[in-house]
Amino acid sequence: MKLPAHLHLDQHNIPYEAKSFSPETEKGAANVANVLGFPERQAVKTLVFQVVDTGECVLVMLGGDQNAVSGNLKKAIGSRNIQMAPPERVKEVTGYIIGSIPAFGWQPEGFRSFLEATLMDEPMLGTGAGQWGEEIMITPENLVKASGATVVNLTVKVN
Repeated sequence: MKLPAHLHLDQHNIPYEAKSFSPETEKGAANVANVLGFPERQAVKTLVFQVVDTGECVLVMLGGDQNAVSGNLKKAIGSRNIQMAPPERVKEVTGYIIGSIPAFGWQPEGFRSFLEATLMDEPMLGTGAGQWGEEIMITPENLVKASGATVVNLTVKVN
């Protein structure tokens, strides 16, 4: 069964590998990486942040074992007033529930996405396909192509 994320990649001739895991698997990037047998760093977390004053939402992609440095995130987004988007806003903006947001295929024109720069050093990344139990294995370059993401340092503190 092809999900919208698979169709998006097919339409744009972007190579990927579809993988499945048990939907009984406990939620979380580390758990997906563990059951599919790849490093946690390569399991992409797709997080939706909201700019409080404008309501703009952006997609932030990090490795499963990474956390964004607040200052780096604010600088990339261009606002000091940001927060994680609440679950209902995430569903409204993406069409997906938290825990199964694909990195591509749903963004309207002009939607901003950011990918942590160190993930470009990984040979392969795993990202959710939009349904828990389905993962897409894709190279970092093809993830950027598919998502239109800006590659930026989100995790390394800069003085």
